[in-house]
Amino acid sequence: MPRCRFGFFQVVNNDYNKWGMYAIGGSSNPTILSQGNRFVASDNPHTKQVTQKNNAQESEWKNWNWRSEKDSFENGAFFTPSGSDPQLTPEQQQNMLEVADAPEVPQLTSSAGVLSCVIGQPC
Repeated sequence: MPRCRFGFFQVVNNDYNKWGMYAIGGSSNPTILSQGNRFVASDNPHTKQVTQKNNAQESEWKNWNWRSEKDSFENGAFFTPSGSDPQLTPEQQQNMLEVADAPEVPQLTSSAGVLSCVIGQPC
């Protein structure tokens, strides 16, 4: 699961399914933009929160710029936004990834997973 410290993350078109502690984490004033992801929470009522602001008090993390756009939330999953809309640098704007709608995520990630590699052969 991604965890950002200090910097900027654009989290795009991932399929988060039944995570443990969090799906997206951060500490030390990160800026996180979650876009077009699908979040399916487990049945555990304590793991519905998508985000975790590691070891920070609300008075601190409420000023961190965390946003969710075009994400889908299932089985009670929820994202707690904070701060304000991120003010991106020209370089960040130039390198933003194209975002597909969240309903497309299962198809986009259908071939994702662990590689089955053999030593001495292409993987």
